[in-house]
Amino acid sequence: MNLIGQPLDRIDGLLKVTGEARYAAEFPEARLAHAVLVTSTIARGSIASIDASRAEALPGVLLVMTYQNAPRLPNGGKPPLAPPAGRRLSLLQDNQIHYNNEPVAVVVADTLEHATDAARQLRIAYQPGAAVVDFDLAKPNAHAPDKPQGRQTDTRRGNYADGLQRGTVRVDATYTTPIEHHNPMEPHATMARWDGPQLTLYDSTQGVSSAALAVSKTFGIGPNDVRVISPFVGGGFGCKGSSWSHVTLCAMAAKQTGRPVRLVLERPQMFGPVGARPHTEQHFVLAAKPDGTLTAMRHDSLSNTSTIEDWTETCCMVTRMSYAVPNQVTTHRIVPLNLGTPTFMRAPGETTGSFALESAMDELAVALKMDPIALRLKNYADIEPQENRPWSSKALRECYETGAQKFGWSRRSATPRMLRDGNTLIGLGMATATYPANRSEAAAIARILPDGTAMVASGTQDIGTGTYTVMTQVAADALGFAPENIHFALGDSSLPKAPVSGGSQSAASVSPAVREAATQARNQLIALALADPASPVHGIAIGDIDVVDGWVTSRSQPDKRDPAAAIIARAGGKPIEATSTVKPGDEKQKYAFHSFGAVFVEVHVDADLGTIRVPRVVGVYDVGRVLNQKTANSQLMGGIVWGVGAALQEESTLDTRYGRFTNGNLAEYHVPVNADIQTLDISFVGPPDPYINSLGVRGIGEIGITGVSAAIANAVYNATGVRVRDLPVTLDKVLGTVHM
Repeated sequence: MNLIGQPLDRIDGLLKVTGEARYAAEFPEARLAHAVLVTSTIARGSIASIDASRAEALPGVLLVMTYQNAPRLPNGGKPPLAPPAGRRLSLLQDNQIHYNNEPVAVVVADTLEHATDAARQLRIAYQPGAAVVDFDLAKPNAHAPDKPQGRQTDTRRGNYADGLQRGTVRVDATYTTPIEHHNPMEPHATMARWDGPQLTLYDSTQGVSSAALAVSKTFGIGPNDVRVISPFVGGGFGCKGSSWSHVTLCAMAAKQTGRPVRLVLERPQMFGPVGARPHTEQHFVLAAKPDGTLTAMRHDSLSNTSTIEDWTETCCMVTRMSYAVPNQVTTHRIVPLNLGTPTFMRAPGETTGSFALESAMDELAVALKMDPIALRLKNYADIEPQENRPWSSKALRECYETGAQKFGWSRRSATPRMLRDGNTLIGLGMATATYPANRSEAAAIARILPDGTAMVASGTQDIGTGTYTVMTQVAADALGFAPENIHFALGDSSLPKAPVSGGSQSAASVSPAVREAATQARNQLIALALADPASPVHGIAIGDIDVVDGWVTSRSQPDKRDPAAAIIARAGGKPIEATSTVKPGDEKQKYAFHSFGAVFVEVHVDADLGTIRVPRVVGVYDVGRVLNQKTANSQLMGGIVWGVGAALQEESTLDTRYGRFTNGNLAEYHVPVNADIQTLDISFVGPPDPYINSLGVRGIGEIGITGVSAAIANAVYNATGVRVRDLPVTLDKVLGTVHM
């Protein structure tokens, strides 16, 4: 049917625009109680005393849960899972404070208003300790993490000292990125209900199966005793990839009260207990011959973690694989601070790392008086340089070529400040985008029902990316059914297991499982028809059989066809069912899997005020087979918009006196709005990936943000002659230097 790739409208679109799509905090429940989280106001120390009497005396209050009366959990609430699957949580098991805004109490009442009022009446006295929150002062305490996300902490190839000596043109610079906090439209939310030993959680999560496992381990109960339901997620971007403290706290409160409990984080509570992108300080050294050949590269990354758990922003991963430099050193070090533990944030490591790498490459191009694209092509990696493996597929050259042509790169002047329109300085910049192509084991089930429709399901999630839609397309093609006759189910941990929707792996993992299960069900349907003497297709050679719009049909004799409903009815009316589990093989031992892209940006800088606008972005991407042109375009648009925000606006401002963020709300945490975004021109090149899976599909959720910040910073330099190495690129960093 060739539905794969078509710009099919979102299956869930109508539900969302009419308000019928139910999110975690919207499921009705009899006797529902409401919980409010109370968080600490110091960055380190202990709780000296808690006076809950005023709160407990208020109308409707059912429970004030603190470390003094919270249920004792196995192992002190520390799940026997390594991070990030098992996070170090704050579950009211002791009186210790590790960061400002850490959960210290849960107040439950019959209404949200009563719970909110009671939470304000809680009186907590603290014994403050000496908090460490200043990154610069804490840098001497940096240490090497232990294999961040299973990758090497440090790498060395070739002879760096020799390569540095042979490179007569050098760049030696330090780049920084700030702490950034996730602010999805839907804040974190959980509703918990116990039915005897069985726990049901309606949770806003990027991983229903992983959340069920984490919570079951925390409570010390069987994984089958926890069911997590999440049919719709209002954005996650990494912060909902882990099961944080509030999820277990909500379940604890429901157990204590004997009632279903709903807990929704307030917007300021998104700044601390549910992760963030950490601050990074990245030192780069590049050395090259006068013709642009790289001879040496060094990338030392320093980022903050918490005092309770190691988390590493893996900035150097992108550096290791991007360019064919024979001599390279990369290192990661982390600095413990009294802040909440950082976590995944869209393209973790690649977003921050590509800013430093691609800015340094631009600085080298300037020093060499060489076109930035020509420099990248001069050092193009035809094989993966760190592991010395061939790429599964790579069309980055085509990305550069197509992007440059569409953007009009030829009009760029290498000399800054040469393009202008009146008082507006115009700059053109570019950068490479890349993200690893990940895949995990996933399972699916397909049923052809007696009414001739089909149900296909997998325990994956739709975090706003279009999973309902693209999996329906995959299933429709495999079954030979019209998409309107297929119901695709997801967002339930009781369904066949699928991985967390993170690391851009859902499409690459789930689609082959869906395809396999649907193909098996289709083959069973055909077999039933061919074996049935009453079927119009009985006796026809199987090579002449197809399934079209739910009818088993002869290709050579289209009038001979049999509807699925009739085939099943004659066979006894039992649904046809097939399950499939698909997992990676040894392909990652043979090939390097990455997606690639080229980002071109035009910026306008007011010569007097220093204000920066981005009127145009052109992005060209090699991402394997595209499952849906419309949803894929939206994914890349969203990533680019976030890249604009990361480059020009996003920054969590920390008050180092108290360890609290001063802009911990959406009023002062700035992100792009419609007026900030103008033309986004997105296109795709390259064939399906022949080795990653049966469909040639690679994930696209994160590559869109990579390279954008560097391209903007490079364009600002081209417009103004000012090199900004510290994100965000705000007007004060160019003001006073751009006016002539």
